[in-house]
Amino acid sequence: MPDSTSRPRRLRAIIASHAFERSRVPPLIRRYVKTSFVFLLAGLGLGAYVTVSQSMSAYPPRLVVTAHVHLLLVGFMLMIVMGVATWMFPRPARDDQRYRPELAETVYWVMTVSTVVRAAAELSAPLFALPWLRWVTALGGLGQVAGAGLFVLNMWWRVRMPAVAPPPR
Repeated sequence: MPDSTSRPRRLRAIIASHAFERSRVPPLIRRYVKTSFVFLLAGLGLGAYVTVSQSMSAYPPRLVVTAHVHLLLVGFMLMIVMGVATWMFPRPARDDQRYRPELAETVYWVMTVSTVVRAAAELSAPLFALPWLRWVTALGGLGQVAGAGLFVLNMWWRVRMPAVAPPPR
């Protein structure tokens, strides 16, 4: 019969093993998730501004609302989905050259920079009536489309049907 001092040791060992498992999350995936949290906070903060402005009958410019939506949908939702999918989808076979980890890293940077550029341009446009900010907004949006396309291109081969046993005779 184990004594009462072995139970805390076993509990500490279990906790340590779970901490070790958590540390196996690749750095790129942690970056995806943490970046998506930053976009979530930025989007919620902007949403709070929009809500308070509207309650005071001072409606914010349309591009401020658009920036809020893009920060939440692309910055938070899409980035967290991309990160978790990159982590959780089945690994490609060793000899399969279609999935490229360096392209996954590129996708992260294209999506992050494009989302920041787009949101910054959308928030700046009402403050500074500069026509070129429309082009910057468009470039940020095109960067987001390019990043999403690269993600699909890179991950497409990792989506496959599980092996199925042949039907009984």
